[in-house]
Amino acid sequence: MELWQYDATDLARLIRTGQASAREAVDSVLKRLHAVNPTINAVVRVLEPEARTAAETADAARARGHALPPLHGVPVTTKVNVDQAGLPTDNGVIPLKDFIAKEDSPVVANLKHAGAIIVGRTNAPAFSMRIFTDNALHGCTYNPLDRTVTPGGSSGGAGAATATGIGTIAHGNDIGGSVRIPAYCNGVVGLRTGFARIPSLNPSAPQGRPIGAVLMAVQGPHTRTVRDARLALEVMAHGDRRDWRWNDVPMQGPPPARPIKVAIVPEVPGGPTHPAQAAAVRLAGKHLQATGYVVEEILPPDMERGVELWHQICVTDVFGGLWPQMQKMGDPDGIAAMQAWLQLYKTVDLPTYVAVLTEREALMLRWMTFFQQWPLVILPTLCDLPPKQRGDVTVEGQKEILQSMRSALLAPLLGLPGLAVPVGSHDKLRSGVQIMAMRNREDLCLDAGEVIEAAEGVVKPIDPERG
Repeated sequence: MELWQYDATDLARLIRTGQASAREAVDSVLKRLHAVNPTINAVVRVLEPEARTAAETADAARARGHALPPLHGVPVTTKVNVDQAGLPTDNGVIPLKDFIAKEDSPVVANLKHAGAIIVGRTNAPAFSMRIFTDNALHGCTYNPLDRTVTPGGSSGGAGAATATGIGTIAHGNDIGGSVRIPAYCNGVVGLRTGFARIPSLNPSAPQGRPIGAVLMAVQGPHTRTVRDARLALEVMAHGDRRDWRWNDVPMQGPPPARPIKVAIVPEVPGGPTHPAQAAAVRLAGKHLQATGYVVEEILPPDMERGVELWHQICVTDVFGGLWPQMQKMGDPDGIAAMQAWLQLYKTVDLPTYVAVLTEREALMLRWMTFFQQWPLVILPTLCDLPPKQRGDVTVEGQKEILQSMRSALLAPLLGLPGLAVPVGSHDKLRSGVQIMAMRNREDLCLDAGEVIEAAEGVVKPIDPERG
């Protein structure tokens, strides 16, 4: 077994116990990167000299008997939309290709402090605004399972890298599914953390962000095992007072009443759900039921209205602020996708925007009440199969995609964690579900995810489909 095939937990153990060196781990992952990345274009900036230097430093620290952090010597990747000192935070945008970060974002700093070695930067669509990972700066990222469909977005490079063994943990972020959707499309694990669980900001952008991003955008990992998602969460969530929202909350919450009740939603209100997605939700429910969970098909409160609220907030934020920059600096497909979105969902005026935020809080309260009885909710990650590449550049195509995304929008709207895990398969692709819980209860999602993983089998890295 090659070192690039191990998950982070086992690879860290091998390095810590001297059965492998950080240099060997980095060499193995870089060799894998060079073998498969030309086919999928997941990593758009390879940090080979930096990674080898970091590996030598890591091995020297172990040789001197230093205390080793939890990811000591473990190769990982970061997404091009977060600050990493000395590198461009280009976000897939040509005019930002020389926008060099002066300091690390909190999530990058936390990975480094934990001993991880960053071997590359993963692709994103321009401005990280689509579920397709393609841009005029870095080109298209391909799904390693099926090149004709999206690898997801906006963290599609992270999902594809994880699936093919380019690193053990791939950083991503999520405001509308951008961790969970790539995890689903590439058949890996993806954890969208809850509000303010992981400190999140780019020091290169001191002007602040729209309120929707402040309330809904979070950081999270892609991994091949649920235990690695738990490990990555613990590392990434280390405090950073540059983010005023961050709170020091225990990773393990109080035990819920037993047996734990799970609400499953095979068919999501508001449109059709593909039979493969509904079947995956029911199969996940069976796996949990077999280990003592109580599973019921029941709808959480006002799901359709929640989707409408997400669109009202986000479309107003984008077209009230970011849109002029996108028109000036974005690529044609990204602009076309945003124009299609605007035709489907209109911006709202200030009084309506305030009313929407108030209604959002009321919906959050109803969901918190629901979670008192059903601590876990399981939905499809997307309501349909992964769409074909460039599927969002027409109004009709964008309409179908946004309808499929309705299951992914509730967790960000409500500030909740969501864990995407593979369940079942359909043709060449893996099916999958997302497990949601109340804020700061990622532990419940991960516990349930491990049960499902035990029944389905651990994800192994794959060779990508060739073009």
